Amino acid sequence: MKTLINSIYLATEGEGIHIGTPQIFVRFQGCAIGCLNCDSKDTWDFSETDNAFVNTVDEIVEEVSNLGGRGDIKRVSITGGDPLHPKHIPSLKLLVKKLKSKGYFINLEAAGTRIENEVFDSIDFISFDIKTPSTGVKTNLALVQKMYEQFNNKFQIKAVIENSHDFDFVLNTYMDLKNKVENISDNPWCLTPSYNLNEAFPQERFSQVFDWNMKSGAFFRVIGQQHKWIYGPDRKQI
Repeated sequence: MKTLINSIYLATEGEGIHIGTPQIFVRFQGCAIGCLNCDSKDTWDFSETDNAFVNTVDEIVEEVSNLGGRGDIKRVSITGGDPLHPKHIPSLKLLVKKLKSKGYFINLEAAGTRIENEVFDSIDFISFDIKTPSTGVKTNLALVQKMYEQFNNKFQIKAVIENSHDFDFVLNTYMDLKNKVENISDNPWCLTPSYNLNEAFPQERFSQVFDWNMKSGAFFRVIGQQHKWIYGPDRKQI
């Protein structure tokens, strides 16, 4: 089975609760979500281009094994693009099955626009986005509640914060959900201060997000994108 891949590379997790963890990234090519502040728009196109290539699932697994061999790295992060787009689901399911058979820990970066039960049941961890107003994309909050009902203790919520409007949206979402689920603290909520392409390090924005969080009750973990601090916001495959 073949699938469209943007890149496969070894790097250190740069964001979320697993920050600093070496792993192999499998980045799918193709995304129809359209976040305004996306830093990977080169992964949107569903056609084979200079930025994308067609691989069989077996070739992907072989490349993962080769990249992790030196340090015996057995962690994979599947990202995109949108690996949960319906066009990708058949090859994604097969890839997950083959990687699990070889003992890999699998994290999947989910855009928060859909839940794929079979995939989520099979993997180890899900990074599930809440799309903030600055992205221009609306999150179906019923999906977040469903994550608690079906996949508790198996995911983190991530939200990119551009401004106070974004923060207030996430805070209101959290408080609303807190009234509907008993176990909201079982899964960490991570705020990622935005660090946009071609932007100098946004120190003031980081300070503001820290302050907003503390003043509102400190419900969230504020975790920046480490790879952008080190390499800048424009470099890829890091």
